[in-house]
Amino acid sequence: MASSQSLTSPSSRMPSAKTVMAAITGVMMVINLYLIFMVAPTDSVLGHVQRVFYFHVPIAIMSFLAFFVVFAGSVMYLITRSPKWDAVAHAAAEVGVVLVTLALITGIIWARPVWNTWWTWEPRLTTTLILWLIYVAYLMVRSYAPTQSKGAIYAAVMGIVGFVDVPIVYYSVVWWRSIHPSPVVGPFAQADALDGTMALVLLYSFITFVFFFVYMVMERMSLRSMEEALGRIRFTLRRSGR
Repeated sequence: MASSQSLTSPSSRMPSAKTVMAAITGVMMVINLYLIFMVAPTDSVLGHVQRVFYFHVPIAIMSFLAFFVVFAGSVMYLITRSPKWDAVAHAAAEVGVVLVTLALITGIIWARPVWNTWWTWEPRLTTTLILWLIYVAYLMVRSYAPTQSKGAIYAAVMGIVGFVDVPIVYYSVVWWRSIHPSPVVGPFAQADALDGTMALVLLYSFITFVFFFVYMVMERMSLRSMEEALGRIRFTLRRSGR
């Protein structure tokens, strides 16, 4: 009789893509923390509080990426009615809400010692708060819709319309006078805004949070599939009278 070990295929012992992504992201996060706190120079004006910048900016940009995925997934869902695209949009929206929440929190942590206030209704902060409210409402629409299919349609429309606020958030410091610093990435970024080491650490932090974003979406989609499988089991058990 063949041993149980010999019956186990090599592929079954291979780690899943999600596990590999989690390991890579974890290692990159540790390196990122070391670069931020040990390698990046201390800002001569702001001091150590400037290190929040290496979290705040990548997190904010990743929230834009998340909501772009919501936008694209919503468009594809309305065209194809494929549950796959709805799942992608839903997962990205949940991750995006977490990211934009962290962007607001890190922003006010930076603002308190610099502006001497936790919050001010300047354009960038206000439009970011509106963005947060839009996608919290997106998740609520999904939760309180009369049926799952109607919730997916309503949310898709909201995900498309709500994305309009993303470029408004980015261009707010360009269109309106504001105490918020000018962009450090994108078409309106100043070429000499950061020195070489700061720019490299920020770049690495961006790459790290891209991996973090991808992993979080993969994790949420995996959980969603398990939730749907559990729902089908419960439905079968109810029908069978158990």
